[in-house]
Amino acid sequence: MPTITLDNGSTIEAPEGKRLVLALEDAGVDMLHRCGGFAICTTCRVAFADGEPTTMTAAERDRLADAGLFGQMRLSCQIICDHDMQLATINHLIGSPYDSAGNRPHNEVTPQPHWIKRPY
Repeated sequence: MPTITLDNGSTIEAPEGKRLVLALEDAGVDMLHRCGGFAICTTCRVAFADGEPTTMTAAERDRLADAGLFGQMRLSCQIICDHDMQLATINHLIGSPYDSAGNRPHNEVTPQPHWIKRPY
């Protein structure tokens, strides 16, 4: 089972193949995912200290590029837990203007993923 280590030192055991956004949410991590996990809003951003995945979806690449965030952050809704990772969550419900984190993302990556090699 992959271990996710957060920047506050806490760890999460994530089931193999689970979406990172769901592993974080199910562990009680305060984070946003306003678009429901469709790689549209970029509120589920994470920054990697170690273990950044070497693949990404084309949707994630395109959305991060459009937002000027490519190479700086990743979208947890587009990442599958299949290895150990160390990361920080960026956008939190506490302190935001929202009354909820967003609709719960589907169990599978959405939109239908087209996996590519991370280009950096």
